[in-house]
Amino acid sequence: MALQQALSEKAKAVSGLQQRPYQAVAEALEIIPATLISNSGKKALRVLTELRAKHANGGTTWGVNGETGALVDMKQYGIWDPLAVKIQALKTALETAILLLRIDDVVSGTKKTTADGAPSA
Repeated sequence: MALQQALSEKAKAVSGLQQRPYQAVAEALEIIPATLISNSGKKALRVLTELRAKHANGGTTWGVNGETGALVDMKQYGIWDPLAVKIQALKTALETAILLLRIDDVVSGTKKTTADGAPSA
């Protein structure tokens, strides 16, 4: 959630279309706590709003207990989310997205040909 908040703030500092990638990744990172909250039977919108408020006030170690859906200080549980792992996961996801876009460009850029080799309309 701390990374999500940092990316949202960065998106606000950037103008135009350049802010959209920051917003997209921030939105994607918010799905994880929302899913944990929903799966535990709590109201995702309410708990997620509380979690955002805790992070906005400097509580960067707060997260969601996956069993109860309650907000807890992850430091007390001894749960740490290593930055190196998160960076590598984001790099892999972004590289995969870029690769898929390149493949799409190649496929959509090819013209279909008829049996005699002439381009079809």
